[in-house]
Amino acid sequence: MRQIVPTGDERVLAACIYCGAAPDTRDHVPSRVLLDEPFPENLPVVPSCRACNTSFSLDEEYLAVLIDCVIVGATTPTSRHRAKVRRILKRQPALAAAIHAGCTSEPTMGTTVFAADLDRVKKVVLKLAKGHAAFELHTVEDEEPSAVSIVPLQLLDENSREAFETPPHSYLFPEMGSRAMMRMFEHGVPSPSWIVVQSGRYRFLASPGRPLLVRMVIGEYLACEVAWDV
Repeated sequence: MRQIVPTGDERVLAACIYCGAAPDTRDHVPSRVLLDEPFPENLPVVPSCRACNTSFSLDEEYLAVLIDCVIVGATTPTSRHRAKVRRILKRQPALAAAIHAGCTSEPTMGTTVFAADLDRVKKVVLKLAKGHAAFELHTVEDEEPSAVSIVPLQLLDENSREAFETPPHSYLFPEMGSRAMMRMFEHGVPSPSWIVVQSGRYRFLASPGRPLLVRMVIGEYLACEVAWDV
């Protein structure tokens, strides 16, 4: 990713963006478990306390493994799994077993259906959205979002897919000194626009104003949208 140093009010990001405690570490958004090695340069990071940073790790790992197993259609490690996911599946058979326990076969379709732990998935998606709002828009969202949508891309019909992929029109400029503002005025990148963290693995957009909107695509499989309108 392009290295952009924001010039906004440093006090906005002076605490953990998740709970407001003293930020004694930095959190990657997205988590590196969602990406492949070698990692891209200049990965987004936001201020976080160690407790919050640690609390997301297992759920992020769960989501990364779940998505890959759904794409491959199996929880047993194979060459079709991402290298990182293969290692996790071998190292954590209990996680593989838990995901496999939620599988059901659809004989008529010849497919396997995976039941996700939606609470864990939503926790990660909301964390990522808050991280992108802070990193890109220099905005910390303390309130619960007004809407959260999580759906596989292939389940979107043509109109829904086009609406999701098309950056929304924002009537407001991004926060002064934010990365989104600097991308727009110094680098000629429209705001909002899709930012590719790693091709095929993760991209996001963050739209300022009300509603403040964050969209993410994980593994070119899972389409996520989080909105705050208050």
